[in-house]
Amino acid sequence: MDLAPSEEMKEKPSDVLKVPFGTVFTDHMFSMRFSAKKWHDARIHRYAPLSLSPAALCLHYGQGIFEGMKAHRRGQRILLFRPEKNFSRLNQSAIRMVMPEVNIDFALEVLKELLRVERSWIPEVSGSSLYIRPTMIGTQEKLGVKPSDEYLFYIILSPVGPYFKEGFSPVHIYLSTDYVRAARGGTGAAKTMANYAASLLAGTKAAELGYSQVLWLDALERKYLEEVGTMNIFVKFDDELVTPPLTGSILAGITRDSVLTLTKDMGLKVSERQISIGEVIDGINSGKVTEMFGCGTAAIIAPVGSLWYKGRPYTIADGKIGRLTRHLFDELTGIQSGELEDPYGWVVEVEH
Repeated sequence: MDLAPSEEMKEKPSDVLKVPFGTVFTDHMFSMRFSAKKWHDARIHRYAPLSLSPAALCLHYGQGIFEGMKAHRRGQRILLFRPEKNFSRLNQSAIRMVMPEVNIDFALEVLKELLRVERSWIPEVSGSSLYIRPTMIGTQEKLGVKPSDEYLFYIILSPVGPYFKEGFSPVHIYLSTDYVRAARGGTGAAKTMANYAASLLAGTKAAELGYSQVLWLDALERKYLEEVGTMNIFVKFDDELVTPPLTGSILAGITRDSVLTLTKDMGLKVSERQISIGEVIDGINSGKVTEMFGCGTAAIIAPVGSLWYKGRPYTIADGKIGRLTRHLFDELTGIQSGELEDPYGWVVEVEH
């Protein structure tokens, strides 16, 4: 380890709930390198800028992937939520992007050790957490489209409050008809950097209209709901909860999987099927759409209060938070923070 001396430690935020998401970083990070077909030089060290060649393949051809996770602290307990699923998904992204996989058990152990080092950075106030960003990039110095022979894997940490400035309040979603996020057969199911770069223009247009996120339609017909920029989407039609199926163009969210488990165990009718925007608009107008929410690691559960579609807004259930949406938010945040019982074995505790 290369740990910073106490006199060089950063000042921690006095109120993490007021810090813009992902703008403050802890004193240390983890990194390891891949070359000659093996991982090496694994170490925890001071948080510092990366040293890359201007010809590094990731800078020119977008060979990079990442994950998003959270750690919670309640007293002496440090808790992770289904971290093995995140590292498994990282490996699936790596396979799609022709990158080396990481050993999941090793990655989890080094993450735990990093969290022990940065224990004092994990906020305890309700609504806060320590956001975890594992990342892998191709670093080989070469111009020419090919998979890199060299990689850097690193983990950085950031104390955060709510992802949306509104907190747990209805967010307003812009539905894009001019642009698409990903097509089947593309990289939509991988958590790769290029997917997010492709979303920026539509996101900028949404922000200009005062909308928080973009809801994408399928690339072929521009008719069926896919996912929101940072979340999977769920729609409740009367007694049926529906989410788009995993057909290769959207991300297999860990929170999405958790919501499916919770709602099925509640005895709800839950479907993974195509949802046309026409069905949603008709349902909003008739009152059949009673709730709509997004879910993901950063936001957890985000109630959707309105949609902007083809030049006009559509308010969902008078813009109020639905009963199911509230229940799922309370249930997931309670399990993640250790305040509620975890009947599924989802929570992993970081031992002292």
